[in-house]
Amino acid sequence: MASANLYEVLEVDASASQEELKKAYRRLARQLHPDANPGDPSAEARFKEVSQAYEILSDPDRRANYDRFGQDVGAGAQGNPFGAGSVQDIFDMFFGGMGGHGGGRRGPQPGPDAEVSLEITLEEAAFGATREMTITLPLRCETCEGSGAAPGTAPVNCLECAGTGEVRRVRNSILGQMVTSSVCTRCNGLGTRVESPCADCRGEGRRNQSTTLSIHVPAGVEDGSTMRLADRGPAGPRGGANGRLFVHLSVIADERFERHGDDLHHQAHVTFTQAALGTTINVPTLQGSYELEIDAGSQNGTVHRVRHEGVEHLHGRGRGDLYVHLVVDVPSELDEASEALLRQLAALRGEHVHEAAPAGLFHRRKAKK
Repeated sequence: MASANLYEVLEVDASASQEELKKAYRRLARQLHPDANPGDPSAEARFKEVSQAYEILSDPDRRANYDRFGQDVGAGAQGNPFGAGSVQDIFDMFFGGMGGHGGGRRGPQPGPDAEVSLEITLEEAAFGATREMTITLPLRCETCEGSGAAPGTAPVNCLECAGTGEVRRVRNSILGQMVTSSVCTRCNGLGTRVESPCADCRGEGRRNQSTTLSIHVPAGVEDGSTMRLADRGPAGPRGGANGRLFVHLSVIADERFERHGDDLHHQAHVTFTQAALGTTINVPTLQGSYELEIDAGSQNGTVHRVRHEGVEHLHGRGRGDLYVHLVVDVPSELDEASEALLRQLAALRGEHVHEAAPAGLFHRRKAKK
């Protein structure tokens, strides 16, 4: 620090007034505060450097010595520019207790979030569905109506914070009076205290209960999607609002289809004679079946597109398509009549094929293996 130019550290000219120094320091202190730069050691080091520079230049005598000799000659205390106290005191003065030292919510806090998993079919994912599921959550206590107080009584204002849920403190500094606030530790920020707790919820205002929820699954959702339901999660303590419920959707695999986006893909098997001569087959859809014409001479891997038989578009109109992939099956075994017909066909087409194996030859070859 001794070799650094203190004015450059504060990003001001050497002729800057005390008010300009003060403004520069406050701006840099807020910018470099560790809470604004979590896990950044360089920002923390710069914050300390800025604080030390301002400590020297804010004192007229020390500033005069620095301007004359280029260093803080005869500096006394190593304190901070706000007087005695820790660095955390500086943070509190500027930021009102950020980072867990105040600034909490006043009054009942909302409940936490909860997560559940829900399995659905491909049809339910495609067209939407309403499913009911039973779960156990902390819910509002019906006995005390969420107040936490026994029937016939009511919570009373906290004497420590006068019902505000926070405690404020005023500190004097060279910048004037700095007001900081922190959560009241006596009532935990609620502002009230229960002197006669409800016997059913023990003053919590909520208790674990089994409840059945109606979950509306929108059309077009995909496997792994998460639905966020506001105000459907656990109740907050002492009348606090409900938290959120996150529903993670898992789509059960359907052996008939493979899904890509909003399109479905299906493999349809046909014999080699059907592929050669053409045929009509029924292919499954999400809502029944579809009669598909197979042209003569169709090849293995041919793809047919059936429009609007896929999944509904999420939050939109229309549906994806169904793609039918032909798989031509070649028989692995032939009876004598079928083999004879195929050899006649090969001869008519001039195609070379293996000669028919002599009787028993296949068995002899199999025995040698």
